[in-house]
Amino acid sequence: MAEPVRVRGLTDREGQKLQQIVRRGSSNSVRYRRAMMLPASAGGNRVPVIAQLVRADEDTVREVIHRCNEIGLACLDPRWAGDRPRLLTPEDEDFVVATATTRPTKLGRPFTRWPIRKLAAFLRRVHGRVIRIGREALRCLLLRRGITYFHGCYSIGDDRLWGVNRRRKGSANSLSALKSIRAARSDGAPIHIILDNLSAHTGADIRRRAKKNKVELCFTPTYASWANPIEAHFGPLRQFTLADSHHRSHPAQARALHRYLRRRNTNARHPDVLAARRKERARVRSEKGIRWGGRPLAA
Repeated sequence: MAEPVRVRGLTDREGQKLQQIVRRGSSNSVRYRRAMMLPASAGGNRVPVIAQLVRADEDTVREVIHRCNEIGLACLDPRWAGDRPRLLTPEDEDFVVATATTRPTKLGRPFTRWPIRKLAAFLRRVHGRVIRIGREALRCLLLRRGITYFHGCYSIGDDRLWGVNRRRKGSANSLSALKSIRAARSDGAPIHIILDNLSAHTGADIRRRAKKNKVELCFTPTYASWANPIEAHFGPLRQFTLADSHHRSHPAQARALHRYLRRRNTNARHPDVLAARRKERARVRSEKGIRWGGRPLAA
């Protein structure tokens, strides 16, 4: 008959170390439970009793005891099997980036930007190519691939467009834009700002500062971001800075973008700028089936 599995005789130092781990506890639950197995085995308890005590599988208890007999207290540290297997292929990552850089309206979604939550949900339902990725993993992927957002402001009265590239969209960036808009009108006159219902635009700090500085926040209705006048200027911005371009880096792209903004503000009535703006408005009207003034098109 085979002898029962039992830990070898523990030294005084090993016993004190195990007692210290059990008494003080450990942030690592695996290490804590393994530290309970060894004194229990040294006290004469059999494997089934120890497994019931620490709520573990009997094979796990046997493996820990055998490893302790071989390498000592180093058996308390688990042997992880390695990193999680890669779920997305390089082709899948390229597809995610291509989707993130495509306007949602072209893919049948009634909004103009891709929030992380909506992009992750859309990727799970793509016909013929389902990509399951969490929001945090998606955010890290886009950050690693250098996806940036243009945070733009447009003054209707001055016909002036300005903005900056951001790594992400957040309330801090929206608050910074609000400060720049208020600084542009130092006379203290009331200002009305048209913006969509993005959560980054509706923070308590933004509302508090807007109220304090005579700024009225005018939110567009749901799925009606086309009513925001700045939308007609995003088309020319892409056409003159991003279309058919291959910038070496994001700083080079940002420099090209700001060169266009300076030239556009200096020549706001240039025929090319006006033609690109009309083309963008016509595209928005055709996508929504709505006239620019708000009346629906005839059937």
